[in-house]
Amino acid sequence: MSRYWSDVVDTLTPYVPGEQPKIDKLIKLNTNENPYPPSPRVIEALKSESDSSLRLYPDPNADRLKRAIADFYGIRTDSIFVGNGSDEVLAHVFCALFKHENPILFPDVTYSFYPVYAKLYGIAFETVALDESFRINVNDYFRPNGGIIFPNPNAPTGCLLDLDAIETLAEKNPDSVLAVDEAYIDFGGDSAVSLTEKYPNLLVIQTLSKSRALAGLRVGLAVGNPDLIEALERVKNSFNSYPLGRLAISGGAAAFEDREYFETIRASVISSRERLARSLEKLGFFVLPSKANFVLARHPGHDAALLAAKLRENRIIVRHFRLPRIEAFLRITVGTEEECNMLIANLGEMLRD
Repeated sequence: MSRYWSDVVDTLTPYVPGEQPKIDKLIKLNTNENPYPPSPRVIEALKSESDSSLRLYPDPNADRLKRAIADFYGIRTDSIFVGNGSDEVLAHVFCALFKHENPILFPDVTYSFYPVYAKLYGIAFETVALDESFRINVNDYFRPNGGIIFPNPNAPTGCLLDLDAIETLAEKNPDSVLAVDEAYIDFGGDSAVSLTEKYPNLLVIQTLSKSRALAGLRVGLAVGNPDLIEALERVKNSFNSYPLGRLAISGGAAAFEDREYFETIRASVISSRERLARSLEKLGFFVLPSKANFVLARHPGHDAALLAAKLRENRIIVRHFRLPRIEAFLRITVGTEEECNMLIANLGEMLRD
């Protein structure tokens, strides 16, 4: 511990992001990035914004982006919050909406940034065990809490909770915020945005990193009752009044405006995911039913860490978590058809050997 550190720094265990290796000709299936490029309309928007106007600050309210999101979902702009990637949006959610007397609740197998944020902001939390099928049981969340948060589909399992279950959770927890992290919702689920006008305690968080292929642009958003949005705006404007640059606002708006391209690439990922899951099962893997752009799979006869290491030797990177309950699994991002075929071919050779 450095003598210059604040006391809190020594207590933190930072989130570890997926590896971004600098290796040529790599099949990168470890960080759930979209295998397809962004919409051509996004590229044009970025080019048109790359002029002398970059000397000026961006719109602190990101009105153009909020209008595009509002048009896409048929909602009001005052129910939308935007930030520098969904991770920043989530950080503001923890600070603005989760600092209460009772602990917040989230699954024991879930996005590992949640406990990091809780510890950063001094928020008490309890983890709720997924069932034996790695699914969320909503009945386990019917108890006093300072808030509830989970991804839907969950990560890293890929399992989806239907809208009826989301609605039940919102109804049974009227005195706390239910935050649904929909980073992967476009790959097989129905968004809970449609429920936010009915339930003032429901907040939906999304990202443009996955289904809109803009991980490098860093754009995230939240949709909810204007009262919740105002809380997020107050925190944001006490932290950074200009979280989104001119390129991010312009590119993000173009991504929402190009519905046809969005539907095309997400359908391609869904189709590839189903083929990948079937191919893994033919090799003897157990694959959890995923509605995300990744699958979580284990082989009963082979160590997951060893398989990941051998794949890496062949310039294929997948993710292995040394965590309770899932250490026997590999999380595999859905790549292009060619990348998925290469993965299956390499795994087939390893298993035969």
